[in-house]
Amino acid sequence: MAHPRGSPTDAKIVEAASVFAALGDETRLRIVARLCDRGPQSIVRLTEGSRVTRQAVTKHLVALSHAGLVRSERVGRETVWELEPERLVHVRRYLDRISAQWDEAIGRLKAFVETPTPKP
Repeated sequence: MAHPRGSPTDAKIVEAASVFAALGDETRLRIVARLCDRGPQSIVRLTEGSRVTRQAVTKHLVALSHAGLVRSERVGRETVWELEPERLVHVRRYLDRISAQWDEAIGRLKAFVETPTPKP
């Protein structure tokens, strides 16, 4: 079945949904923001100044990793986590496409509402 212009495929919807689900948790969103602001970090650095335990941060990082938002690398005795920016770029494109569809729908509604109705 062909998709209308700009219509996302089922695979893209599933991909975006996993990212939105991962970012729907406040702690995970804070971790992503921290990685965006400060670059790659160890669990120790990610937990500094927060009330979240290292074990909890690790659990959240695993969830973010499953969504393709972060990756880890062993550096000496530590595991360093970093953001996967390309995944966010793909989701941003998806949101831009949805936004454009809404803009088109609002434009059609506006044109419909502003079209004078013929008088009987």
